[in-house]
Amino acid sequence: MPAFARVPGVPASDDAALLARLAAALRRSGFTHDGVARLLGPGATSALERDQAVPALRVLEPVLADEAAPGRGLAAVVVLFLLGRTAPAAALAQALAPLGPAELVGLGLAETVPGGLRALVDLRPHAADDGTELWVASDLGASQRPGVLRRDHVLGIGQASLTLAQTTDRRAVDRALDLGTGCGIQTFHLLAHARHVTATDVSDRALGFTRFNLVLNAAALDLDPERLEDRVDLCRGSLLEPVAGERFDLVVSNPPFVITPRRPGETAEQRWTYRDGGLPGDRLVADLVGALPQVMAPGATAHLLGNWEVPRSGDGTPAADRWAERPAAWVAPGTDAWVIQRELVSPEEYAETWLRDAAESRDPEGYERAYRDYLDDFAARGVEAVGFGMVRLRRPGPERPAGEGRRRFEHLPHPVQQPLAPVLAAAERRADWLEDRAGDWTGAHLVVPEDVTEERHQRPGAEHPGVILLRQGAGLRRTVVLTSEAAGLVGACDGELSTAQVLAALAGLLGWTGDEAQRLTEEVRALVRDGFLVPAQDGTAG
Repeated sequence: MPAFARVPGVPASDDAALLARLAAALRRSGFTHDGVARLLGPGATSALERDQAVPALRVLEPVLADEAAPGRGLAAVVVLFLLGRTAPAAALAQALAPLGPAELVGLGLAETVPGGLRALVDLRPHAADDGTELWVASDLGASQRPGVLRRDHVLGIGQASLTLAQTTDRRAVDRALDLGTGCGIQTFHLLAHARHVTATDVSDRALGFTRFNLVLNAAALDLDPERLEDRVDLCRGSLLEPVAGERFDLVVSNPPFVITPRRPGETAEQRWTYRDGGLPGDRLVADLVGALPQVMAPGATAHLLGNWEVPRSGDGTPAADRWAERPAAWVAPGTDAWVIQRELVSPEEYAETWLRDAAESRDPEGYERAYRDYLDDFAARGVEAVGFGMVRLRRPGPERPAGEGRRRFEHLPHPVQQPLAPVLAAAERRADWLEDRAGDWTGAHLVVPEDVTEERHQRPGAEHPGVILLRQGAGLRRTVVLTSEAAGLVGACDGELSTAQVLAALAGLLGWTGDEAQRLTEEVRALVRDGFLVPAQDGTAG
């Protein structure tokens, strides 16, 4: 029997023909991303994405009560797999025929209860970026089952996994690594542009779910379900242990980065496997960021999410001004690193987030004890705040001279436009472009991207604006404050004149006699780096 095909508490994946029939039945029933959205309507769909079932139940209950109602079969499938409620066996049989309820039970997807069937797993449609329709199985979430989540819970598709997918390079590669695969969502995306994917996890249950999802979606993912190993390897082990000595062109990881208080005598079974790697503080992310270049081929990129602690300052400097110190120290020499912090929260906010995540509030005494443990742990280690964000690493190719690597650390808490992957890759190309041209890049002709706008503010009656802003309407949606000279140069960047020509014209117009041109050149360089200006025909605009 193939490895991870029958893991206790996970749907079985050793019958590829049966899973092909299941996929066909789900498709015929209308259980797709768009089909469910049409059935529920926008309000109930949006609420369900926030794990609120009541609006969906109000839509579905009247449909299930009417045996002649159109969409009754699909309603039963939605109630079973998305809401985790009991669904009538007859309606399920109608929706999934010729697949019967007994086969759902045999696969480990549901159990028989009074009144019909109840799901044992969450199974939901997922539309990939290229339009491919998939179904992804995972453990039932807090809104679908009573009690605290199991310690080896396998997460489904969440906002974090979608964010990671949207920030990962989608260039064609030979070998890709999905480190900490969970239910396999990153692997599914990687298969669209990687010849071979290695998916690792410390949990047999996670690898079992991943295998089930791969076989269920084999046709859509262009896999031979009887020969998964031709394109996917499933490997059990912690962090980089299963792939030591190997090299990959692309690495993606949503690691168990959650900071959790350690207790004396704690066992592996007492940890939240899906989110907690068992190391103190932010040590897991630190070790991973430092070690990843060991498995990255020249030119490879790595994309991951993570948390980092901000120690208390002795001089009163705000945490927002110091957050990058720890992640900066983790990056291996010679590696490019770009860290974008999206949130910075207090120890109290952090504790509440992750206690809520595991539904620990359903055990009031345990909740209070765990909350105290969090605060005591942060206080003992002098932690003032915790950051969360995205990490992009690159191992430069042989064309780049050896050095420390480029480093960039930004706090961008405002809304951004996904997918970010093309934007980040374009920024990397512009950085290469600037570096390759060293001091002579001003011979380039620059243009302003279509999404960039200028905004001026001035006091009533003032002759000149007091503040000039340049805003990006897409991508990272940055805003920068311009000097009046930089605003004049940006206004002249229509591709007709080179940057050097515009600088010379401004120097003559304004009568510069000092280092004004050099200072403006550096200001414009930063605008190119950030994408407010781009080479006219270089293809680096993204």
